[in-house]
Amino acid sequence: MSLFQVASRRLVSQVSHALKPPSAKKQKLCLEMARPSSNMADFREVFAKAKHIAIITGAGVSAESGVPTFRGAGGFWRKWQAQELATPGAFARNPSRVWEFYHYRREVMLSKHPNPAHIAIAECEKRLSKQGRSVVVITQNIDELHRKAGSKHLLEIHGSLFKTRCTNCGNVTANYKSPICPALAGKGAPDPDVEDATIPVEQLPQCEEDGCNGLLRPHVVWFGETLDPDVLTEVEKELDMCDLCLVVGTSSVVYPAAMFAPQVSARGVPVAEFNTEATPATDKFRFHFSGPCGTTLPPALARHHSEIIA
Repeated sequence: MSLFQVASRRLVSQVSHALKPPSAKKQKLCLEMARPSSNMADFREVFAKAKHIAIITGAGVSAESGVPTFRGAGGFWRKWQAQELATPGAFARNPSRVWEFYHYRREVMLSKHPNPAHIAIAECEKRLSKQGRSVVVITQNIDELHRKAGSKHLLEIHGSLFKTRCTNCGNVTANYKSPICPALAGKGAPDPDVEDATIPVEQLPQCEEDGCNGLLRPHVVWFGETLDPDVLTEVEKELDMCDLCLVVGTSSVVYPAAMFAPQVSARGVPVAEFNTEATPATDKFRFHFSGPCGTTLPPALARHHSEIIA
């Protein structure tokens, strides 16, 4: 059953139950759930018992590494916000401009490094794997900082800045070239007064598969596109298995990722949110830790005294 089918069935169930007056026990439970705990000692006891931990991460983690989010006030590249450039239509109309935008983002990311939150997650995965326990990172970020930090069990649901997909043959490949093609060298400056480079299509990144030479695009999920169904299947499998879920640096407003943790919580699995502020989903979770993820996450994922060191 898909995540969306589960959501639909639960919605029907919730509507039917809403017709009945809640019992005192349920009212008490709702009040308790409306006040997530910030008790780190309690979280650490839950963490110590977890065998399969799912960690969902968003832009807030990368922001602490100095990665531009292109959201909110000031979130512009030249005159445009990301949602005006990261679309199939924008690429069809002006592939040169879109490639300048992504070239800029790639070059910025080559100078960025994982922060303590990325490192804490990667070190936790490595340590727990020696104890027969697992950690999976489900990230909305496309910057590969989790990979740089050493995370191995990684599901990048929105793709990667450092992968390309051919618009002709569909081939997907890793690409860390800097610049990605000669015509983009020195291009992509974000200042609003910079003119578009207007690079001819034949000089933009091209597929290197034999006899193809098709135009490449970034292998990321753009606005208006659906997530890779194979990746979603993997995500669903991991969330069904997990016995602890962490939501780190995400606003919980971007769907379908915003559904993941609340659905885990709805089946009784502890969910802990680490974010600089409360989100629309905060009240659905057992724990909420406010503050920079690079400060709150390392002590949460550090070795517990009950762990056996191999």
